Amino acid sequence: MRHVVLFHSVYGLRPAVRAAADRLRAAGHQVSAPDLYGVPAADTVEDGFALLDKIGHDAVLDRARAALRDLPPETVLAGFSMGAGVAGALLAERPEAAGLLLLHGTGGAPDAVRPGLPVQMHLADPDPYDSPDEVDEWRQAMLAAGADLTVFGYPGVGHLFTDPDVPEYSPDATAATWPRVLAFLAAP
Repeated sequence: MRHVVLFHSVYGLRPAVRAAADRLRAAGHQVSAPDLYGVPAADTVEDGFALLDKIGHDAVLDRARAALRDLPPETVLAGFSMGAGVAGALLAERPEAAGLLLLHGTGGAPDAVRPGLPVQMHLADPDPYDSPDEVDEWRQAMLAAGADLTVFGYPGVGHLFTDPDVPEYSPDATAATWPRVLAFLAAP
């Protein structure tokens, strides 16, 4: 059983994030899915970016830090898209994190990675927000820093392919993602 904090995408705290948290809880994990915006979720990605601009990246990170405050140091940092970036940004402040789980985005600065840190990423291949060159550069830097990195690419899908409420949803890619996530969280 792991403690997991699951940060939402730029859309906000949507049903798909709550469902993912419930899926992880059903597997025996303690999961927190904080609302980093404090307002209803956006209906479009453009509205989501507008919310992020209005709230501010620093405020989002402060809210994420507050959500982590009472969680154990070995909590797994996880996130969807923007939330993957939030999880990665907080890695330097949580050196005892049990892992880094990135859904739909890269995250984590290589200088914050301790040798052997379990990192798993699930990304559209190609992804509209992370070019193949950027992903390859990030992957090489994470491996060089000593991360125990596994990257799963999903060809032919859109960015947020695990969210059934967005046009790029892919049932097949989603069905492949969750068993891999559960195995990652179950690993010692």
